[in-house]
Amino acid sequence: MRLPDLTLGIEEEYQIIDPETRELAPFGEELISRGQEILQDQIKPELMRSQVEVGTNVCRNISEARAEIVRLRSTICQIAEERGLRMAAASTHPFSRWNEQQITSKDRYEKMAADLRDIARRLLIFGMHVHVGIEDRELQIDVMNQARYFMPHILAITTSSPFWHGRDTGLKSYRSVVFENMPRSGTPPSFASHGEYLSFIETLVKTGCIDEPTKIWWDIRPHPKFPTLEFRIADVCTRIDEVICVAALLQAVVAKLIKLRSDNRSWRPYRHHLITENKWRAVRYGLDGKLIDFGKKQEVSVRDLSDELLELIDDVVDDLGSRQDVEYLHQILANGSSADRQLATFAETQDLKAVVDQLVRESQEGC
Repeated sequence: MRLPDLTLGIEEEYQIIDPETRELAPFGEELISRGQEILQDQIKPELMRSQVEVGTNVCRNISEARAEIVRLRSTICQIAEERGLRMAAASTHPFSRWNEQQITSKDRYEKMAADLRDIARRLLIFGMHVHVGIEDRELQIDVMNQARYFMPHILAITTSSPFWHGRDTGLKSYRSVVFENMPRSGTPPSFASHGEYLSFIETLVKTGCIDEPTKIWWDIRPHPKFPTLEFRIADVCTRIDEVICVAALLQAVVAKLIKLRSDNRSWRPYRHHLITENKWRAVRYGLDGKLIDFGKKQEVSVRDLSDELLELIDDVVDDLGSRQDVEYLHQILANGSSADRQLATFAETQDLKAVVDQLVRESQEGC
């Protein structure tokens, strides 16, 4: 079977850091003005003025995706440093507070803050979204239904938000907790067809719940404008190698599910609340936790399940040209996620500023 193209796109949200105080700095809009001279529409504002968002061009393969992420991070780091600032990639800042942030002066964000009040104001979090190109809208829905099962695995690998307002939260992905206060977030429901999905969207629009489909913030969603399935589950990965590993894993999972479909097989569907149970475990424990193998009704360590995931996708990664990138997962399992490394630094130094310095340093590796 010849796989479809399965193009890739990656969006990342970065923190803008004051190198003296190590606090978030409200200069995102100034950086964006300069950044757009170089990157055009590949850099955008985000809800908070201390954030910037970048997005790759459409990439034909994982090698192109790596080159894009290196270029984008290098550019943001350079622009920030020209202004005496720094960039960091993680899903929460260790000690900056949401109620001290400034909202970006843009209609979309001002309306969001007006509609959602403190739920929006509390969104001092940073995400990474991976788009996998699937032209067939029916196939998008089929893959989304099955891929939900794997989202807790991906979250556990990417955790980078253990701190909130200067506290060790005891969770590896506090970003996930903050974001799930949003309406229409979390694990998506399953749909029998693309038509059923469109009917669902139509109901929300006609009843005034949303004005357009991007106001659905699920962990996976069919993108309403692009022919892609958008994976939104991940925390921001601090290191570039981690970003590329996760993008390659998601592309390979999609490829595997399409391959199964071509053989008249599919991944067994599981109840929504069983998947969210696994997501909670990923949020709480990250790589050190255990997820439920629903078929066996047993707990299995995330590390063992990660090895099983690599075995599952083994027959598609060579066709995708991503074997080396997905096998970087072994390094993540050995060295820990960003959350694990942040916690280790704090345990050693008892200094959250040292954690910020580590994030800045690791975010620039490979640029």
